[in-house]
Amino acid sequence: MSQQFEMSDLGILTYYLGMEVKQSSQGITIKQEAYALRILKEAGMGDCNSTYIPMEFGLQLSKALDEPEIDATLYRRRIGCLRYLMHSRPDLAFAIGILSKYMHSPRKAHGDALRQVLRYLKGTHGYGLVFKCGGSQKLIGYSDSSHNTDPDDGRSTTGHLFCFGDTPITWCSQKQDTVALSSCEAEFMAATEAAKQAIWLQDLLSEITGRKAEKTLIRVDNKSAIALAKNPVFHRRSKHIQKRFHFIRECVERDHIDVEHVPGTEQKADILTKALAKIKFKEMREKIQVQDLSENALKLRRENVVDKLQ
Repeated sequence: MSQQFEMSDLGILTYYLGMEVKQSSQGITIKQEAYALRILKEAGMGDCNSTYIPMEFGLQLSKALDEPEIDATLYRRRIGCLRYLMHSRPDLAFAIGILSKYMHSPRKAHGDALRQVLRYLKGTHGYGLVFKCGGSQKLIGYSDSSHNTDPDDGRSTTGHLFCFGDTPITWCSQKQDTVALSSCEAEFMAATEAAKQAIWLQDLLSEITGRKAEKTLIRVDNKSAIALAKNPVFHRRSKHIQKRFHFIRECVERDHIDVEHVPGTEQKADILTKALAKIKFKEMREKIQVQDLSENALKLRRENVVDKLQ
């Protein structure tokens, strides 16, 4: 980069716009602990009791027009801060995505759910991502969807996550643009969104590394959606699906991506599409490599390693 641009070498990156980066021979860790603590301080919840999950299992938020309104400006400010925190915390993506839908007119139920997220942040402010050296160099995607989760308009939630090795490098949790008439259709639409992201990532990695882009594997936990993506013949039951969602078929035909089935217990994108129970949430958080990177946790790990060696 210095050959193309006028720039100064300030050494190894350690801190940038709230991102705390630590590089070693074992790999790279990224967290936003100081930023998370500042969010809690500004919200007046620095001494609150922590909780295990960011959103109660099975909770379904709606516009709740019959409930009293809360301070919209303060609500939007806290949501905006939490959205920036998502750059290193995919475990927060679903809860914050749901709360972001009600920024125009937040109600008491939305404020209560926001406090739940902040209480979860209190117990996990030192969490972040770990990129280990020597791992796989393949790009693997996970696509999932929760059918008919929005009580206001009946739309589904799409979630996709792409890992370079075992650690996610990009993720998304958002409401679908149209109503899906079945879980198969919702999964098919989600897989198409993942395919578009995969094509962009292929081009980006090819530009960075100078190597030809390899075929990307996308893992889906719905066999019907996989069959629909791989079969070039339009089935009678899929005629109502908008044409733009059939983009994934063209990607499969041209050998740009491949789609395979993955059991629901191994579907990493599951944490992006629904509020999970405590045990399930913890398992999925570990699968996407979100770990406690606080100084006390790292010290405890080093002591455990020494004890095992002895």
